[in-house]
Amino acid sequence: MPIGIIHKMKAELKEGLKDGLPIALGYLSVSFSIGIMAISSGLTVFQGAWMSLTNVTSAGQFAGLAVIASGGTVLELMLTQLIINLRYALMSLSLSQKLSGHISLWQRMVIAFANTDEIFAVAVNHSKSLTFPYMVGLESLPVLGWTGGTVIGAAAGQVLPASVSSALNVALYGMFIAIVVPAAAKIRPVLIVVILAAALRCILYYLPWFSGVSAGTAIIICTVLASAAGAVIFPVPQEESEEKE
Repeated sequence: MPIGIIHKMKAELKEGLKDGLPIALGYLSVSFSIGIMAISSGLTVFQGAWMSLTNVTSAGQFAGLAVIASGGTVLELMLTQLIINLRYALMSLSLSQKLSGHISLWQRMVIAFANTDEIFAVAVNHSKSLTFPYMVGLESLPVLGWTGGTVIGAAAGQVLPASVSSALNVALYGMFIAIVVPAAAKIRPVLIVVILAAALRCILYYLPWFSGVSAGTAIIICTVLASAAGAVIFPVPQEESEEKE
């Protein structure tokens, strides 16, 4: 492999690590409560760490731990994860449009493994085409942070008061808001789509007719409707799309 290509790959990897570091630090604190909940649900430190390493999903793991703690079946656990985490399929489809054409199938599978909300938000706002080295760098530290935070939380057990654990749960949403708000402030279509998605979520949450809709399904509905509305109202001109490619 030419030296120039190796240097380029190293630079892209370094850039991804730099962009992923803030997410990793946020995950480190948020997953602390995952570890505490894992121990209280009857799991060992290793089981809690393995769960975080192979899932990397806050809502999915909280729901999964609730099913485990209540003695639910494997089928219930599978259905819960499918509904809550189905939004990642939508995000992966969207992210695939920004991936470099040189990325192979197995590389796409590696990228999809850790395509979380925050990583997706950073990736779609990346000014360049997404390469495999950049995405590996972007995802590596957050995965380590998520797993490491779980281990620390599990080791701490229930030493921390409940108020501290509740505060750490809110950190994930605060971090995601910090990623979305700058883009919404600069780009008017993004702002309108965000407001529309929030309004739809409020409708599904507060109106009694939608009381039977689960949180995971509601997120999917809001994402699809808001994204579709944004695509119709603010279509990307063909010339601009070709320039990006």
